[in-house]
Order: sequence, then structure tokens, then C-alpha cells
Amino acid sequence: MMLTLVGVSYGTLDETARRARGIGADILVRPPASSLISLSSSPMSEKLVPILMKQPHVTFATGTMGQPLGGLDLMTGIDLAQFNRLSGGFRFVRGGPFQNDDDIIVDEYYAREKKLDVGSAITLANHTWRVSGIFESGKLSRICARLNVLQALTGNVGRLSQIYLKVDNPAHAQQIVEQLRNRMPGYFIYTMEEFTSLLTINSVGLLRNFIGVVIGIAVIVGFIVVTMAMYTAVLERTREIGILKALGASSGYILNLLFRETLLIAIIGSILGIVTTYGTKWLMMHAVPASLTQETVYRWWPIAVGISVTGALLGTVFPAWKAVKQDVIQALAYE
Repeated sequence: MMLTLVGVSYGTLDETARRARGIGADILVRPPASSLISLSSSPMSEKLVPILMKQPHVTFATGTMGQPLGGLDLMTGIDLAQFNRLSGGFRFVRGGPFQNDDDIIVDEYYAREKKLDVGSAITLANHTWRVSGIFESGKLSRICARLNVLQALTGNVGRLSQIYLKVDNPAHAQQIVEQLRNRMPGYFIYTMEEFTSLLTINSVGLLRNFIGVVIGIAVIVGFIVVTMAMYTAVLERTREIGILKALGASSGYILNLLFRETLLIAIIGSILGIVTTYGTKWLMMHAVPASLTQETVYRWWPIAVGISVTGALLGTVFPAWKAVKQDVIQALAYE
């Protein structure tokens, strides 16, 4: 459970970073009070775009609008001609660009998840759209519509969620960012390298808390399950424990037996848990296609194993204490 959910968390962030790098911009401008991963609609005026275009060393600027659809899905409004100029354009695997105002384009993962093809109809944001093209993933968003259409549909005419800038020399991007921050206090302005480097578990509070809750649940569940299993095992072996004590076995010897058994089971269970994460990854990619991405986070293997083993050993404490406290005569007479 831990490794799968941690893998999805890391995969989601890394996929976001990969799509951001695929845009081809050098600088990202976000509105004040926005978060690192913001699903807010459109709090910036598009009048900022021509103003930013006039800044020194800025060669091109274009804005996009994001409309949350529920969960982690986001529809992005773009000016396709401007976006193509910035990024080099989408690479379509089927279909092509927008033909009508009700057209959208989606990436191959979203198309596979929703079983969409060119010409398919889908209702998003209380509007029925037609899929005009399916493109290779790795650029901007999984779902894109015409910017002016999405703005009008959501009541955000003339508003943007973020602005992307291209500069004449990427090596000077950080210097330009500092200048823009001085001129636009309160706005979140990053180089694309800086923005993607911030997409980590530690910098996204929601995911960090989510992983903490998952670990807590895993420890509690492991503790309860092992306690019940070992308590039942001690009851079933009451007579055997009595025989061992009658033959001179010390309390330490009996504790050693129980803890070694628990440790062995915990290690085997941890190995099976690691193997199972490859199964969930395969399911997400093939059997149950999803737009979420699961990664194999190797550095979490020892962490997860350590947490599992610790929870299992803690769960053995009470059953082991009960075993060593058994009276020899009562244990031998146990049926």
C-alpha cells in the first residue's frame, strides 16, 4: 500500500514536471496567492501578455487558462497558433488540431483511459466536446481546448491562469526573473528549471501529509493484524510452550522464537509487497488504463520494509508477554 501510493504521488509530480518542460518556455508567471500545483481557474488579466512581451530580453509570451474538472483532471485553454510557436506544436498520433469551437484535443493516456477516439463526444465542464485529435503525452496538459471558447464557457473572458515566456538567451533567464519579480511584486515567477525542481513531495504539503497518513494507517493495520495473528498462534501453541518451559526453556528463549517467526513473516510480506507494486503498475498501464502515473521509487523500499517490520515486531509484544507469563502446569493441561 505504501509503495503503490508513494509511487503514484511521485509519478504525478514527475509527469507534471515533464509536461512543463515539454512546453518549451523559459519562464513561468503565476498569479499572486497561487500554489505550486494550482488548479485555480483564471485570476490574471490577459492584458499582461503584451506588457510582458515588451520587457527586455523577452521574445515571446503566451497565456493559458486551466479549468478544474474534478480530481486531478484539468482542461487547459490555449491559443493553438501561439502555443505552437512557443513549443513547436503537438505531435498527433491520430486526428489533428481544432476544427470547430467545440473541438478538444487529448493526450494518448487520457484517450485510452476514457476510451476516446477521433470524433468521440465527451462532456466536460457541463459542455459536450468532440475529440478532433489525440497527441503524444508530455506537453502542457492532457486535455486542451480553444482558449477563447473555454474562457467564455466558464465566465472568464480575458482571464488567464498562467503565462509562459521565451527569452533571447536561456542562460539569462534567472536574471530576467529577478527583474520581473521586482516589477511585479506578489506574482510567482520562476524559471522552468526552478519550477520543475520544486515539484517534490516535500514542497507539496498535500502530498506530504497524504504520505504521512498512509504510513500511519500502514503501521496501525500492521500492528493490529500481527497482534491478532500472533495472539492466536500463542493460544494454539499453549501446550507446546508449556512443554518447552517444562524442559527448561527460558522466557528469553520463547521470546526469541516468537520474534524470529514474526521477523521472518514480516520480511517475506515486505518482499511480496514490493513485487505487488509491479502488478499495480502494470494494471494502471494496461488492464485498467489511467491518466495517473506510478513510478518505482527504490529509495522507499528500505523505508517501507523498516516500517512494516517495526509495526510487526510491536504487534508481537503483547502475545509474547502472554506466552512467557503462562503457568507451566496450566499450559500442559490446556486442551
